[in-house]
Amino acid sequence: MDPTEPQLVEGLRHVVAMPWPGRGHINPMTNLCKRLLLRDPNLIVTFVITEEWLGFIGSDPKPDRIHYATLPNLIPSELVRANNFNGFVDAVHDIFEEPFERLLDRLNSPPPTVIIADTYVVWAVRVGKRRNLPVVSFWTMSATILSLFLHSDLLISHDHALFEPSEAKEEEIVDYIPGLSPTKLQDLPPVFSSNILHVFKKSKLCFDELPRAKCLLFTTAYELEPKAIDVFTSILDIPVYATGPLIPFQELTVENERNKPDYIMWLDGQAKSSVLYISQGCFLSVSEAQMEEIVGGVRESGVPFLWVASGTESKMKEALVGSLGFVVSWCDQLRVLCHAAVGGFWTHCWFNSTLEGMYSGVPMLAYPLHWDQILNGKMIVEDWRVGMKIERRKKTELLIGRGEFKEEVKRLNKHINIYI
Repeated sequence: MDPTEPQLVEGLRHVVAMPWPGRGHINPMTNLCKRLLLRDPNLIVTFVITEEWLGFIGSDPKPDRIHYATLPNLIPSELVRANNFNGFVDAVHDIFEEPFERLLDRLNSPPPTVIIADTYVVWAVRVGKRRNLPVVSFWTMSATILSLFLHSDLLISHDHALFEPSEAKEEEIVDYIPGLSPTKLQDLPPVFSSNILHVFKKSKLCFDELPRAKCLLFTTAYELEPKAIDVFTSILDIPVYATGPLIPFQELTVENERNKPDYIMWLDGQAKSSVLYISQGCFLSVSEAQMEEIVGGVRESGVPFLWVASGTESKMKEALVGSLGFVVSWCDQLRVLCHAAVGGFWTHCWFNSTLEGMYSGVPMLAYPLHWDQILNGKMIVEDWRVGMKIERRKKTELLIGRGEFKEEVKRLNKHINIYI
């Protein structure tokens, strides 16, 4: 018997949670399960992750009624998946269905009541149908980007399906996607481009399964994306719910002085709203040359900063010697953003980070790079008006110089100082 599997008793409702194996999907699924447990004392959760991910998060605090169950490491490691993301997506789509079914066979005391699966887990709905189990589809990106994906055929009919970069079209306005405010083509992910098309085709298979789910959950708030959510209530014959941001705000506590991590103690010594928190991410990040320019611009700005540099902490510390900053390999992001010393948030614009930035009330400096980050960056600046954006370069100008990064940081800092 796997010691991570629950020993369940009669009378409990049993949720099986199947997130997509990635940090930006596992975190909101975890927070959803915690939220459900608070509402139902008779609920128990089996949280399904790979053996590798159990090593990453197995020691994290969690409620007793959440139990981990593992799938074998049949997919590329999280540490290298960016090197062959197409292969990673193929593996999750094609390999995990059978071991997931074998896992369900072992969960029989009592048997599962419902499956909550990430929308990208394409086989979850058909597994549920075979077992007469309802499947809740859980979407962890914005509702707006899902509407764009579902209506991508309109890009083709309007001659906006760019298979290769086209500067001549980047300024054209897309104003025909349901739920999407008028948006420049350059602010949409290039889903038909050669380096993304394979993943997008796989994603479309997942979207085709949505009507067969029991319901659709969004991690957004209706007030943030009312038009996009209304699109789904009109086109789907299943219930659609916006849960609100699934971020760990309920876990924010006053810390004992002896238990404070070093980065919080460093923040305690900084002036109010003076620090720029930088999280550019490690998965699908920038080139080494571009990172050197970012580092140079931040250093030359003279603005104090806290920089989370996963996997490159020692190298970043060396590059930033003598600057006004603090570099860590990991931090509790929401706790940092809610600290009084933090006045700005340099973000890659993954949706979870965007929601945490808005929750904390810290203005954002958006530097989106890939996939839904690009549209999120546009919404941060133009729709929600909670930040500024470092403009992405035209395709012929591959590198943004440190001088521009320096000026953008100083511009955000000046904006913050107006309101202190």
